[in-house]
Amino acid sequence: MHSSSDGAAPREEDLDRSAPGDEASERPSGGAEPGAGDGSAEPAKKKRKGSFWKELPVLIVVAVVLALVVKTFLVQAFYIPSGSMQNTLEIGDRVLVNKVVYHTRDVKRGDIVVFNGMDSWDPEVTYEEPTNPVSRFFRWVGSAFGVAPGEKDYIKRVIGVPGDHVKCCDAQGRVSVNGTALDERSYLYTDPVTHEQNKPSDQPFDVTVKPGTLWVMGDHRELSADSRAHQKDPGGGAIPEDRVIGRAFVVVWPVNRMKMLHIPGTFDQTIGGLAPAAPFALGMAAATPVVLLRRRLRKG
Repeated sequence: MHSSSDGAAPREEDLDRSAPGDEASERPSGGAEPGAGDGSAEPAKKKRKGSFWKELPVLIVVAVVLALVVKTFLVQAFYIPSGSMQNTLEIGDRVLVNKVVYHTRDVKRGDIVVFNGMDSWDPEVTYEEPTNPVSRFFRWVGSAFGVAPGEKDYIKRVIGVPGDHVKCCDAQGRVSVNGTALDERSYLYTDPVTHEQNKPSDQPFDVTVKPGTLWVMGDHRELSADSRAHQKDPGGGAIPEDRVIGRAFVVVWPVNRMKMLHIPGTFDQTIGGLAPAAPFALGMAAATPVVLLRRRLRKG
């Protein structure tokens, strides 16, 4: 029998019992794992879950408030309820409308605008007003975020701006603005089966757009109840500029129809009347003689 004091190699069981830093030496008496069975982990988890559910309503309120601020002042989503703008916009499309752009520039011919037709145009699609307060609230939220249609909101293309002489039809059946015929083939509705395209208009009209108003038409001319259908109204069919909510600039839903809404090339041609930059140019022209006269007086 050898002992460790005699220089003999220690036995394995001795090493197992005496090895420093091993799990057995660090384990509390009784061999229990730290924290095991003492219930400290469970309350911590419950506390985290409880704080999440308390914070969730606040997060929802903040998100809704921010969305409403954006919707009110910057960008708003709109649902397309009718086919009056086909093929450019289909029923069920969601578009984003820039509500700031007309604070920085005038409305242009070819813009697709959303406007409020309350007290001036009858709705193209009629909906029953919900009687249940909860349903009415969700209808309001849906229209605010572009997942439900707004009954008094319309979307059309601007054809004539204040001062324009808009007429249809010329010898080729085209709409003309200030004597310039529009080539509208790039956006007028085309039947997907027969491939026949709408005529620019089946209704003749000859109007001069009054100050502060716009002449608007849908791209699906045979279906759209636009300015042509309201010529007997007080505004002669034109809509007030101050009823314009903003410019539709992109389709965001459904995904397979996502696209930007650009002004068609036909409106790039020279059309009579003052161009948007004309007031600035006229101001410069008027100011130039005054500046030159002042310089001469100083030299004299």
